[in-house]
Amino acid sequence: MAAHLSALLGALITSSHGAGWGCFIGPLVVWLIKKDSMPFVADQAKEALNFNISVAIATLALAVLSAITFGIGLIIAIPMWVVIGVGWLVLTIMAAVKANDGVRYRYPFTLRLIK
Repeated sequence: MAAHLSALLGALITSSHGAGWGCFIGPLVVWLIKKDSMPFVADQAKEALNFNISVAIATLALAVLSAITFGIGLIIAIPMWVVIGVGWLVLTIMAAVKANDGVRYRYPFTLRLIK
């Protein structure tokens, strides 16, 4: 549960300085510390890290689209950022609740980059 909620905390802390990019730090720290001693915690931390990396890639891709199209892409990017943000919040809370219950949670639409 800590891995999922640490992503929320990291995003809140860094949102005023860097658009919430701190959402990686918590899951990464939890995974690095617990990867050898607690398999369930390591699995969920890795899952949270992969999800936050996937969300960051999607967000960055929309920013690049907006820059390449000289702002015209914002017509698509702004509504998508809202959808991504709400989805990120809802899925992170759902994952934390499932992990608290001892159930493995798999985020949808996630690139499994960290194996």
